[in-house]
Amino acid sequence: MEIRNIGFIGTGIMGAAMAGHLMDAGFRLSVYNRTKSKAEGLLAKGAVWCDSPGACAKGQDVVITIVGYPKDVEEVYLGKDGILANVPAGTYVVDMTTSSPILAEKIFAAAKEKGVHAVDAPVTGGDVGAKNATLSILVGGEAEDFAALQPVFAAMGKNIVHMGSAGAGQKAKACNQIAIAGALAGACEAYAYAKASGLDVEKTYQAISAGAASSFQMNNVVRRGLSGDFAPGFMLKHFGKDLAIGTETSAAYGAALPVLAQVLSEVRQMERLQEGDKGTQALLHYYGLE
Repeated sequence: MEIRNIGFIGTGIMGAAMAGHLMDAGFRLSVYNRTKSKAEGLLAKGAVWCDSPGACAKGQDVVITIVGYPKDVEEVYLGKDGILANVPAGTYVVDMTTSSPILAEKIFAAAKEKGVHAVDAPVTGGDVGAKNATLSILVGGEAEDFAALQPVFAAMGKNIVHMGSAGAGQKAKACNQIAIAGALAGACEAYAYAKASGLDVEKTYQAISAGAASSFQMNNVVRRGLSGDFAPGFMLKHFGKDLAIGTETSAAYGAALPVLAQVLSEVRQMERLQEGDKGTQALLHYYGLE
């Protein structure tokens, strides 16, 4: 089947850029977002507005979602006017939200009963990767579906990996977020130590950011914060959601992850201090850095 028509649900920081690349690649897009204003740029490019997830799913070859939380994913796919209630057999449905692997398996099973091809394909690379179409896309589902969706994925990302069966993409994304948690907190702690010990924080950054301590989190995310920029490339509250998924499922899988648990507790404290809508670099504030 040639893929031409795509329904895209979720046009936030990541989704709007991803959907734009799909349009640039020649796909015809219908879009839905809870806040219509966030889709205005896509509508100006020729996307068709839909009034509900179900309406956005009708008549499409592929339906892509990138929404907020697992509860949103469940409602969008399994709700009364959701995707699976409105797509015919043969449609591909692709959840690119960072969500629960257990929920991904549930959606896959429900879709299979209808003859629908369900894939979980969370992404990593942040707002920069979304804008530049250089995202890493971690895919769980049938190998045949992964192959069929290659033209779609290629419009949005560069490192596209089939991780295994349903839920495997979400498991891989959890691994990614677990690794980020330690790197982000470690970089924040380094500069907290610099400040406490009397070093110039900016000079310390210049001294250590190009050596063995270098990381994406230090040189991109924390760098923004040290410059006073706390605008979200990725919201701290969404990072907390991701870390909670890792914490909850790690218990089910029998993995002990003390660093993850500590960083999650730090993020939750910053959320209580109303910093959840800031970028993840706001974790610097936990350590007393402005």
